[in-house]
Amino acid sequence: MKYIRDKVCGYRLGSLPEKPVAALASVARKAVTEGLVLLENRDGTLPLAGGEKISVFGRGQVEYVKSGTGSGGMVSTEYVTNILDSLRENGVAINEELAKVYTDWLVDHPFDKGKGWAQEPWVQQEMPLTEELVEAAAKVSSKALVIICRTAGEDRDNSATPGSWYLNEEEENMLRLTRAAFDKVCVVLNVGNIIDMSWVKKYDIDAVLYAWQGGMEGGRATADVLCGTEVPCGKLSDTIAAIEDYPSNANFNQRDTLIYQEDIFVGYRYFETFAPEKVLYPFGYGISYTTFDVKTVSVKMKNPAAPLVEVKVKVKNTGSVAGKEVVQVYLGAPQGKLGKAEKELVAFAKTPTLAPGKSCTLKLSFLVENFAAYDDSGATGNKSAYVLEAGQYLVYVGTDVRSAEVQAAYFLEERVVEQCTEALSPVHPFERMRVGEDGALAYEPAPLRTYDLAARMLDNRPADIAFTGDMGYKLVDVRDGRVSMEQFIAQLSDKELLELTRGEGMNSPKVTPGTGSCFGGVTEGLSHYGIPIACTTDGPSGLRMDSGLKATSLPNGTLLACTWNLPLIYQLFLLEGVEMTAYKIDCLLGPGINIHRHPLNGRNFEYFSEDPFLTGRVAAAMCSAVSECGVSCTIKHFFANNQEWRRHETDSIMSERAAREIYLRPFEIAVKDGGADAIMTSYNLINGIHAASNYDLNTTILRGEWGYDGYVMTDWWAKMNVEGGESDRLFLSLMIRAQNDVYMVDADSATRKDDGPAALENGTLTRGEIQRCAMNLCRYLLRTHAMERFLVNGNKAIEAPKDVTQMECIVTLDKIARNGNWRVDVAEAGTYVLTFQYAADGAALAQIPIRYMVNSHQGALVMIKATEGELETTQVNLELAAGKNVIRMTTNTDNLKVEDLKLYR
Repeated sequence: MKYIRDKVCGYRLGSLPEKPVAALASVARKAVTEGLVLLENRDGTLPLAGGEKISVFGRGQVEYVKSGTGSGGMVSTEYVTNILDSLRENGVAINEELAKVYTDWLVDHPFDKGKGWAQEPWVQQEMPLTEELVEAAAKVSSKALVIICRTAGEDRDNSATPGSWYLNEEEENMLRLTRAAFDKVCVVLNVGNIIDMSWVKKYDIDAVLYAWQGGMEGGRATADVLCGTEVPCGKLSDTIAAIEDYPSNANFNQRDTLIYQEDIFVGYRYFETFAPEKVLYPFGYGISYTTFDVKTVSVKMKNPAAPLVEVKVKVKNTGSVAGKEVVQVYLGAPQGKLGKAEKELVAFAKTPTLAPGKSCTLKLSFLVENFAAYDDSGATGNKSAYVLEAGQYLVYVGTDVRSAEVQAAYFLEERVVEQCTEALSPVHPFERMRVGEDGALAYEPAPLRTYDLAARMLDNRPADIAFTGDMGYKLVDVRDGRVSMEQFIAQLSDKELLELTRGEGMNSPKVTPGTGSCFGGVTEGLSHYGIPIACTTDGPSGLRMDSGLKATSLPNGTLLACTWNLPLIYQLFLLEGVEMTAYKIDCLLGPGINIHRHPLNGRNFEYFSEDPFLTGRVAAAMCSAVSECGVSCTIKHFFANNQEWRRHETDSIMSERAAREIYLRPFEIAVKDGGADAIMTSYNLINGIHAASNYDLNTTILRGEWGYDGYVMTDWWAKMNVEGGESDRLFLSLMIRAQNDVYMVDADSATRKDDGPAALENGTLTRGEIQRCAMNLCRYLLRTHAMERFLVNGNKAIEAPKDVTQMECIVTLDKIARNGNWRVDVAEAGTYVLTFQYAADGAALAQIPIRYMVNSHQGALVMIKATEGELETTQVNLELAAGKNVIRMTTNTDNLKVEDLKLYR
């Protein structure tokens, strides 16, 4: 990452006000229009014709779902557009009588927010429809627009039940009645990820549009496409089939062990190889309001020793309106001894907008060696290596995986592309899918580990750097070349080194209010050495700030992948980087780039695709874009976070080949091509070891093979373990040994109780191992805006909580006034301490922000955790003026009990 304190997109970094960046919303709106996927459009049902009256059904017409739930969707926005109002803005004649029936019904049937963390229902109650109501609507309009909504998210998977994967009874009734009464029925899916599509044929639906979850501008953008102001050009980033036909279905929603039996045959790799007849809509599919003629002009292979394939494709708009098309190139490798999928995406490009009759020529290229197979068994004689096996390689070109046709064939000799070190291989025996001799589905034992992991870790321990004590060196001296990083780190004591590996949050007062965490110089001792405090916050769909600060809510990850438009994604995240600098945020906790292994994963809305190459290219565009602003994307969840249920406990059992070719591949692309320099590990175990304490993941592969030079953080309150041992959040030593550099999060780094000091004492952790993590963190911090802020202003004051036992209690606030306001009269202006007891329902790690306003000005924010109903005590500093003051407390939950409020001076 490079530090640039200059203008980006016309914005001068370092001097922006704390408010959303105006241009970001308009680019987000454009991104939504390009990510919407039109699957059906019989007889020109869409776009909606000017002047025709439209009857809109479904509560989602008013209550647009901007994102999924949990940390990936919690963005406080200035507004969220909806589909109904946006259609009106586009001049659509709405059946206002029907619209009024819905808006009146919603008054008595408000949105159900659910209870606890990420517990919104998957689907909201729909207004029951009668034949009389629908037939009355059909008398004044010939076209029905039905909006179906879904949400899921962090810690809450979808399920194969009505109201989640399937339509529920009320939704089925909507389609049944509208189909019977209307000439044309169009369904808009305001969902985070794909759902069951069997109802399209059952009800003979005329048009189907996947609108996904488009953030704050999603309603407007959806109306733009429905009305033809924008022409749909999105393509599916997943294969759509029946739930029971996905190869991972038998090994999803398991309590403890997830067997990745499908191996490399994820999504279209499985369907195109073994079950093409099971596909309802193929990977890469999407239609438009116009048509295109796509012809391959040439395919050329250069440099057979390291073959580069160049493809030229001419695309002509043969329809009547302007539009865009996506060209996709797939590679079919010989089966050889390893076995391969029928096709694999290797390149793609989107045309500019083509007017009717106009054409353009796209140039696509790919290195064949980037798609070599990994031999984890030694079948080719080259164990633990990427190998291009001898045989015929087919180049397919088309507009989706099914339509792609062979345009060239090349014979290649066998070649070892890269010799690696066996890593992340399983110890648990299982059978994995492979291609049988006759091309049918077969199974074989997955290769098991053949090396001693504990010995590998011991053999590669870094040497200690001798402790020197304070030599007067500051971190800026390293940047300016006056001392080495090793000389600087040698000054830090064991205690200070451990403090550096502990992040603080949520909502630390040391950084932007309401953000996720801070790390670096979080104690007075670390600040003394000139170590700045960096700020992180969620996330993939925009900046989460629980203080109430507003940010731009972005389209969800699946939608962005469905644009297949890397320049547009780059522009979007360039502006997202600008908005990060406005709020002094250094690390965006996103994007999430895990593979869509199974359609029911609740976090699929944050993630991109079933394909690792598409996922990696989108992530690389985001990472490189924000880096232009001197800030970072934190790619997550590293890796194999493919189920939310019991995400802290499940063990992902997979072959080394599947890990490398499918699940690690997006991260590798983001690191090597996108310059990613911040990574968050996942909660789950991989082959028996938690990601946060997984040495092969964080050291052998990430830093050893990929050459990664950034830093690695845990997910919030992650667990660690040694292979075969118990898991715990206190095993900081295991995290450090694996070279996961910082633990997220602690309330206070200096006082956190973990096993670090004891592990140092007994020798299971060395000073050199902590110093290695400390240097990773400091090298990263040197490249941040946080470093520049520190050189100008220093770190924010680092204060311990005030001891109220030594202070005078000014007043006890026993009664809550109207609207949650307290009125207090103080003699002198200054800092006062408010203490109170609270009890909050929910799981132990549920996060509840409490915001304070003093005399209508933003005061402070305290983040508390759920107490399972037990009373706990906390305190907050408030700046009061002399005389009368009004203190207002607000929170985002109805399950909080507050009592015994006292004000001290």
